[in-house]
Amino acid sequence: MEGERLFDPTVPAGRRVERLAGRPASLDGKAVALLDISKPKGDWYLEEVGALLSARYSLREVRYFKKPTHARPAPEEMAEEIARGFDAVVEGLAY
Repeated sequence: MEGERLFDPTVPAGRRVERLAGRPASLDGKAVALLDISKPKGDWYLEEVGALLSARYSLREVRYFKKPTHARPAPEEMAEEIARGFDAVVEGLAY
């Protein structure tokens, strides 16, 4: 995935293309944030993902976050906490 480009459909065409974030070679010793966007059953999905990651890797930390609503971006304070304190984020939604 290194070097792939990500298209952001929320801005007018041609204004911005960003690169995907770098991926760690392994999650061993890393902190992982699980971000529930507040859709039904998202918590079930992320619980399972967290359990699978914890079984496969020696994670330093796994922490669950939940947005107040799926209709808006994560609150700035939450997004900053995740960006500062975590090496990887799994964002999940489910029905």
